[in-house]
Amino acid sequence: MAEQGGPGSPRRSSGGRKMSLQRCETCSKEEAKYRCPRCMKYSCSLSCVKKHKLALSCNGVRDKTAFVSVNEFTDLNLLSDYRFLEDVGRTADAAARHRAMHCPTTKRLLASLRNKAQKRNIDLRTLPVGFTKRRENSTTFNSTEKKFYWHLKLVFPHCHAEYTLKRVPDDKTLADILKPYIDPVESDPVVCQRLKIYTTSPQSDVRILMKIENRRQNSVRYNELDASRSLLDNLKGKVIIEYPTLFVVLKTLKNDMVVLGQDASEPAESSDSESASLSSMEEGEIRDSS
Repeated sequence: MAEQGGPGSPRRSSGGRKMSLQRCETCSKEEAKYRCPRCMKYSCSLSCVKKHKLALSCNGVRDKTAFVSVNEFTDLNLLSDYRFLEDVGRTADAAARHRAMHCPTTKRLLASLRNKAQKRNIDLRTLPVGFTKRRENSTTFNSTEKKFYWHLKLVFPHCHAEYTLKRVPDDKTLADILKPYIDPVESDPVVCQRLKIYTTSPQSDVRILMKIENRRQNSVRYNELDASRSLLDNLKGKVIIEYPTLFVVLKTLKNDMVVLGQDASEPAESSDSESASLSSMEEGEIRDSS
């Protein structure tokens, strides 16, 4: 008979695989059996897996575009990138065959939306059919009221929470948009509890940032927006890909979001025209096909 391992030896599953010696990071009681591909958190059971996904707003899907340094790059990363590019190719091909891609009405509506935005000094760009943001976007323009009703995403990084808003009028101030989420009096009790770190902080500590599009991955920068001004005023002079995504952060808490002009390595005066003046060779640039 095979010898049984001693008390200090790691347990093995029936298939011979060594079990993790990590504790479950959700309940901190049982030995971990699973590890989330997305956030790398350890869990011991299906119940704890579900709890961690709910608490961290984690979807459990590995981030195929996560940055990997050259020193940590392995053959597995190369294979993953290769498969990712194959998936992108299949998605692009499927999108090109989609009937909506060749529908004149759809093209006219999108062109009209871009033109209306351009008249308001907003560089609105749309993605090809098949992309998630293109499918999600519900932005419309009301010709009678002569204003945009935006599809808007709010991201609260300190609580790992995201909220999607539809039909947000462009004349609404950012402060009013955020009230149902971070105002201790007007916010929904459930939302208030989830965003407790925001609702208990002074409103003066809240900063609203928007990512500057068309920059290199190792040079990501953000514009700081004015909460007292309307959504339209804040979007003027900016590049918007499909719809705005606003990041709500606190001054008192550390985050890795660098605001343009606050980095000693670059001048502040380039913030307004940064995204509009980049070369067409800039990595990740999206051009309208029309």
